[in-house]
This record gives sequence, C-alpha cells and structure tokens, in this order.
Amino acid sequence: MTPSELKQLIESRLPGARAEVRDLTGGNDHFRIEVRWSGFVGQSLLDQHRLVQGACREHLGAAIHAIEIKTFPG
Repeated sequence: MTPSELKQLIESRLPGARAEVRDLTGGNDHFRIEVRWSGFVGQSLLDQHRLVQGACREHLGAAIHAIEIKTFPG
C-alpha cells in the first residue's frame, strides 16, 4: 500500500477529512498518518485514533505493519 492509496482510503472512509501520510521506512508498510477532520470534535483522543484505525483496519497487520497517528479536530 502506498502513502497515496492510504490517504485516499482514509479520506473516503472519513468524508471531509484531510489526511497526510508519510512512509517512514521506504517499504510502504510503516506510516505516519496525520488527519484533520471535523468529525473529531468532541471525541477523545483515543476515539479519534480508533476512527482512523477503523478506516484502514483490513490492511493492518497485512500490508500495513505499523502506523503512527496524529489527529486534529476541525
């Protein structure tokens, strides 16, 4: 999975979200994900991260080995 594919996946599953995805190792399996989304307003940080993880759940442990998530409401 490429960073652009992961970005598109997250943005399609969290409508209106803006995602930035960086490949941390060059192997397309360890990513830093930053997501800004109005749907995070009022959500705990843990719930925000769960929403992002849920958006890419079927790829975790398979194509994606590790993710670092930062979320921003708004």
